[in-house]
Amino acid sequence: MSSPGVNLEMHRSVAVVTVDDGRANAYVPELFEALLDALDACENEAKAVVLSGRPGTFSAGIDVEFLMAGKGLARLLALGTQTLLRLAEYPRPVVAACTGHALTTGAAMLLCCDVRLGSAGNYKIGFNDVALGVPVTPMVYELAQMRLSARHVIMACNTAHLYSPHSAVEAGFLDRVVEDDINAEALAVATSLAQRLHLKAFVDTRRLTCERLADVIVRTSADLASFGRFPPGRRQEEPMLLQPDASLKNVSPKG
Repeated sequence: MSSPGVNLEMHRSVAVVTVDDGRANAYVPELFEALLDALDACENEAKAVVLSGRPGTFSAGIDVEFLMAGKGLARLLALGTQTLLRLAEYPRPVVAACTGHALTTGAAMLLCCDVRLGSAGNYKIGFNDVALGVPVTPMVYELAQMRLSARHVIMACNTAHLYSPHSAVEAGFLDRVVEDDINAEALAVATSLAQRLHLKAFVDTRRLTCERLADVIVRTSADLASFGRFPPGRRQEEPMLLQPDASLKNVSPKG
């Protein structure tokens, strides 16, 4: 299966979902929808999923040019948070293959995955929202509290600190750095998870570990809605994302 910017391949019981828009993997509504469609398509066939990016870039976050244009904002925000929650609640283990830069929403997507592998290289991971004049959202803060080392939560959220791959392991954005083929290693890890995990037990445990994320979205939906109305045809309970991200050209490395 292939959609514009997203490719899905089955490797026996493992689905490999690769996001590659030919540029910086900056999300517009259509790219979010293509990723959601791929996750839906492989749910019944796969026992584990690999989520990968293009060489040099996992994701630069939301497309800043689309964001600044102001058209379709509500749809963009809704699809962004829907994607994060879908990944976090996905009923199969998800292995991230971080192929390069992962900024703001891209970094949040990493935190939604069960195993986070990063390729060795000169790139940055983190939330640079505050440096751009945008507060970190409650959902992203909840993800940071759940997945990052406690002593890095404030630095990552409040100070817009960006991490190298190895320092991202210490902070908790990544579990380890892979020196060789990141996609091959991610596939091997996902295959192992598919073989040894009991899926019903996994789903029941996933529901427990991700319960707070859904609660945060419900609790803060009014605040998120102040940045745009839910688009026609979408239910009020479907989440929205306020995460205006910069493209790579707007990023200044900070650590």
